[in-house]
Amino acid sequence: MRVSYGLPTHRVDRAEEFLVPGAIGAMSEAAEAVGFGAVYTTDHPFPGDSWLAHGGHHALDPLVALSFAAATTTTIRLHTNLLIAAYRNPFLSAKGIASLDVLSGGRVIVGIGAGYLEPEFEALGVPFGERNDRTDEAITAMKKAWAGQSMTYQGSGFHAPGNTMLPMPVQRPHPPLWIGGNSRRAVRRAVELADGWCPFPNPAKLASRTHTAPLETPEDLAESLVYAREHAAVIGRAAPLTVCFIPEGLSMGGAAAVDEDRVIASIRGLEAIGVGWVAVALPGDTRDAQLAAIERFGRTVLAEVGSA
Repeated sequence: MRVSYGLPTHRVDRAEEFLVPGAIGAMSEAAEAVGFGAVYTTDHPFPGDSWLAHGGHHALDPLVALSFAAATTTTIRLHTNLLIAAYRNPFLSAKGIASLDVLSGGRVIVGIGAGYLEPEFEALGVPFGERNDRTDEAITAMKKAWAGQSMTYQGSGFHAPGNTMLPMPVQRPHPPLWIGGNSRRAVRRAVELADGWCPFPNPAKLASRTHTAPLETPEDLAESLVYAREHAAVIGRAAPLTVCFIPEGLSMGGAAAVDEDRVIASIRGLEAIGVGWVAVALPGDTRDAQLAAIERFGRTVLAEVGSA
């Protein structure tokens, strides 16, 4: 099992600890040293005030933040978890991702989500009701751009009449694409257009807020994985689908202490049903506390379940 560590780039309330020169590099170096497989960032360029008032958060630009992680490390992967593709012109996204992949020596994992915050879509000029279609369109457009050849493409609000993007990503034909979301459409998107799927625990009471399907138990996940395999057979996909999930024993955003025994048991259960990666956020309101949590997780959890 490989584990992706969440950089606390959402902690603007502790900017003096986490959003200063050297902070992202130090945490990324520590994560690499103890055996994490990746570091990840979230994506909220311009969240709505209502969501922020009810537990939402800000975040650094994911590609900028991951470039600082790349600069101080050599092997750990750089994971967007998740980049909201519909927020951006896909060719600008493709250029940023390719640039990071080239400069990091081919270490990018592109987690992509359809998004669920309607006020953020509105502020960015993207129709919320079109987010799924625009996500599919963006993935197709980025893949074409990463080929490094002249291309034409007509999209929603953009048109490439004959354009070429260089440099190409180091990873060929492109960095791994992992699709976020729990819905059947997200599963189909992952199977049809991508390399992996990264659902998340989602209680039924929150499903209307997150605009994706409930996913409450390992049995729910296993059922969705059966659907993914069935759809892969229907479309003739032979390549395996990487699956990334969040284990039990952790809190969202790293707000509470880690129940290490529960995390280990959960990871072993997830591995048994075909999950190959997990994503974790660790507690710690200071950089030193976060570094200590990284070291402890490596010693107590990664030493048991394996990584990197």
